[in-house]
Amino acid sequence: MPGKLCPKIILEGTRLTFKTEIAFALNDHPRIVGPRKYRYHSPIISAEWCAFTNFPWGRGLINFEPQEEERAMETYRTWARLFELQKYYSWIIDRFHISTQMYQLKTYGKNYDFSWLEQKLDALGFHLVFCTRSDESFKKAREERIKVSGNPSQYDDLNIFREEQKIMRDLIKQSILPTLEIDMSGNDISHAVENIADWLESIGGLWAI
Repeated sequence: MPGKLCPKIILEGTRLTFKTEIAFALNDHPRIVGPRKYRYHSPIISAEWCAFTNFPWGRGLINFEPQEEERAMETYRTWARLFELQKYYSWIIDRFHISTQMYQLKTYGKNYDFSWLEQKLDALGFHLVFCTRSDESFKKAREERIKVSGNPSQYDDLNIFREEQKIMRDLIKQSILPTLEIDMSGNDISHAVENIADWLESIGGLWAI
C-alpha cells in the first residue's frame, strides 16, 4: 500500500456514544494519521455545528427547520465537492448525513434521500462507524457527561437517545458505505479506536482509492 495515510471516517450515533472523543483519539493515532512529532492541523468536521443561528445550541445541518432545507442541502453539496477536490487527505467527520436523516424523520416526518451523497462518499472511500451503547449504559454515560457539559439539560430524557439509536440503526442498514458498529457500553475509547484501526487496515480503508 502507498505510504500516505488518508482515511475518511464518518462517526455516527446518538449523543452519549463518545463520538467526539473517538474522533479526537483517531486524529492523534499513528495507525490512522501516521506518527507525529508535533501537533498540526487535520480536519475534524461535524454536521452538529450550530452554524445556522447566532446563539449557542441553535440550528445547523442536522436540526434545520423546513424553511432552511435548501441551505442545508447546499451545505452538503459544498462538503461533497470539497472532499472531491481534496481526496488525498484524511477526513474525520463527527456526525453527518445519517444524523440529519434521523432528526428530520423523527421531528418532521421527512425522509431525505441522500443516495446522491453516499455515492460520492463511497467513490471517495469514506467509511461509516456506528457508535452505539446498550439501553442501560446510557445512565452511566450521562453521569460522566454532565460533569463537563455546558448544557446538561439536554441529557435529562435518556429515552430520546434510545429512540434515536433505533432509528439510526434502520437508516444505517440502508447505507451503501462500508460500516462498522462499535459498542461503547463499556466507555472504552482506546479499545474502540484500535478496533476501528484494525478494521480500516483489514479492508484497505487507510489509503486513498
